[in-house]
Amino acid sequence: MKIWNQKFECMPREQMHMLQSERLIDTVNRVYHQVPFYKKRMDSMGLLPGDIKSIDDLTKLPFTYKDDLRDNYPFGLFAVPMKDVVRIHASSGTTGKRTVVGYTRDDIDMWAEVMARTLSAAGTTSDDIYQNAYGYGLFTGGLGAHYGGEKIGAAVIPISGGNTKRQIEIMIDFGSTIISCTPSYALYIAECIEEGMIKREDIKLKAGLFGAEPWSENMRKDIEKRLGILAIDIYGLSEVIGPGVSTECEKQCGLHVNEDHFVPEIIDPDTEKVLGPGTKGELVFTTITKQALPLLRYRTKDISSLNYDSCECKRTLVRMDKVTGRTDDMLIIRGVNVFPTQIESVLLEFGETAPHYQLIIERKGSMDELEVQVEMTDSLFTDEVRKVEDLERKLKFNIESTLAISCKVTLVEPKTIERSEGKAKRIIDKRKI
Repeated sequence: MKIWNQKFECMPREQMHMLQSERLIDTVNRVYHQVPFYKKRMDSMGLLPGDIKSIDDLTKLPFTYKDDLRDNYPFGLFAVPMKDVVRIHASSGTTGKRTVVGYTRDDIDMWAEVMARTLSAAGTTSDDIYQNAYGYGLFTGGLGAHYGGEKIGAAVIPISGGNTKRQIEIMIDFGSTIISCTPSYALYIAECIEEGMIKREDIKLKAGLFGAEPWSENMRKDIEKRLGILAIDIYGLSEVIGPGVSTECEKQCGLHVNEDHFVPEIIDPDTEKVLGPGTKGELVFTTITKQALPLLRYRTKDISSLNYDSCECKRTLVRMDKVTGRTDDMLIIRGVNVFPTQIESVLLEFGETAPHYQLIIERKGSMDELEVQVEMTDSLFTDEVRKVEDLERKLKFNIESTLAISCKVTLVEPKTIERSEGKAKRIIDKRKI
């Protein structure tokens, strides 16, 4: 598949080190003199811009947290005057104030560039019809992906999320070849296609770009099988830029980080110490080209690891491992760390249930109890009770073996777990009520 920007995506490591150093020094100077928040934080550490002489000095800089964006709501962390801001997005966080991000015209151009790289990695060209089912509006997904598609020259359908019947009609009528959405919504689309008895030859899709929520390898296989496409994992977050921070190539062996713009680190979330390549920890990003909202060592709370080995695709960009969860999505049940993707992998390996599930956690007395509700397929629902009970026991055994804690497994009727046209609601934690 074509590499969009050979110069930067295949840059020798020594040159990348020099480029990152140059851009980091410039960024630190700008935020120190133009963002009072960073000046105050660096001064409190006895740190001056001149102390940063290369990318090797990155660890001297302070971390930035999501609460810092909220505390400086709405525009307190902007490094340019508002007359230079041409776009404002904001998160739809469930707690506290929204996190607001701004973009200059150059930021928008850079965003289109990294999304063009992302789409190209999935095989998108100017000959493609690109159905963008990420949400448009304050959410960064839709417009970020849209501009990347246009930069490549693909015919972009700005359909946004939802209205699945219309999604499928347009997919067929317009001959869409590329789609982007959340992986859980891709499965829902596949389910609706199957229910509608639509022939695979009526669908022209060849690849999909899926992100905005963690998903397992087994979920990828399910999407690829049911939609007949190459399923590519993409990664981004609004505070850093939106989608376009990193993407898999066709080899599907890690997500190439656009590190000429975003410098990654992995830290221990408790000690905040930097961890070496191959070690899982919390992903941290420093933006080195953003103008409106540059961020130093932003803690993403996403769990990943970094791999600097060469890739068969010839890109030299560092690869981050597929995100396995978030530090704030992690459940602690009776002292054990649990991620939804662990349970998802078990369910999809069985292949005897639908790929829809919910985790319900309750506290009875002083003990936490976990119930895994899994949706049955239509054929399983009509089977004899004994077969259903046998499957529940098998699932319970395998989930408990994976998690190392006991749980209750309940198979529920088809279509009873709420479908999502965005991020799937996997967890109902009743301990917080």
